[in-house]
Amino acid sequence: MRIGVIGGGQLARMMALAASPLGIRVHALDPAVDACAGEVAPLEVAAFDDLIALHRFADLCNAITFDFENVSAPALNELAAVRPVRPNPLSLATAQDRGAEKALFARIETAVAPFAIIDQPQQIAAAATSVAFPAILKTRRFGYDGKGQINVADASLLEDAYTRLGNAPCVLETRVRFQRELSLVAVRALDGEIRCYPLVENVHVNGILSLTLAPAEVTPLLAAAAERCARRVAEALDYVGVLAIEFFDVDGQLIANEMAPRVHNSGHWTIEGAVTSQFENHVRAVAGLPLGDTAAHGVSCMLNWIGDLPDRNRALTVPGLHWHDYGKSARAGRKVGHATITAPDRSTLLRRLHQAAEVLDRQAQIAPAIARLL
Repeated sequence: MRIGVIGGGQLARMMALAASPLGIRVHALDPAVDACAGEVAPLEVAAFDDLIALHRFADLCNAITFDFENVSAPALNELAAVRPVRPNPLSLATAQDRGAEKALFARIETAVAPFAIIDQPQQIAAAATSVAFPAILKTRRFGYDGKGQINVADASLLEDAYTRLGNAPCVLETRVRFQRELSLVAVRALDGEIRCYPLVENVHVNGILSLTLAPAEVTPLLAAAAERCARRVAEALDYVGVLAIEFFDVDGQLIANEMAPRVHNSGHWTIEGAVTSQFENHVRAVAGLPLGDTAAHGVSCMLNWIGDLPDRNRALTVPGLHWHDYGKSARAGRKVGHATITAPDRSTLLRRLHQAAEVLDRQAQIAPAIARLL
């Protein structure tokens, strides 16, 4: 069987690596000739909206998926007429539009931050009176890793922020005072079975995920609320594949922030830290295979390498550290790799994180994880 992945980044790369032991081949399509998935899978170089190339690509595959949100939903709709597209184009289109995403959360009775839609300048004044400040103005489309959003301290700054975002359709959200960000990765099979990984805790720097602790320390009620949200989203969209939902923990209550219709950075720990990785389970779901166990092995901390890689030789001296180099050139703000440190218990993980911080000279990055384990 061959699965086609629209997008050739590190997520497609890790899907290909997970698919191979199952006897499944992954083909990737990306506009970049040096897309990093091309090191481990056949790569078709074409634009995401090149319908001729997409149909030629679909002819090579039994099913189609994608590795990030900014691919063409209309193009996937066309491909869905000739090949199964999993998750379906509706799921992608919903996640691409923050307004549609919030409407879905409301429909399944999941709390979100107070918000207002600004599709044109005439709606700015009304939005400014309906949302408390400080707030965040986000473009409805094409925003991720902190892009496409501006903090707005008070209503007098809203018009300027809207102009800086190009007068694009936006969502204005009250800035939620939360204790931590949590995320849940779930997977839904072709037959409707849903399995969830444990909730994890995330730390961001400049809008980009810096580290993930798995599992997070949460109450059974909080875990159940997150799983209920994921199940309702997946069932509402007739979803197939891995789905991630980010939440704010506000005084023990979950506020849904956003969903990602794909394998997710906060699930990278599952490669070594869970019985079945998110990448293998996504491949299984897309291929129509039974799902694997989502239970965690002990505890883990995933560290994102942003901009450049630390010293690999030093990193590999840390017990339980698993190294992932995406084969990308160094560039400010770019995800070039990650490492996951696994341990049988929290005290052992704490010792290993102290060692990693010292040998890699990454004290500032690792300090939040250490603080949470103390």
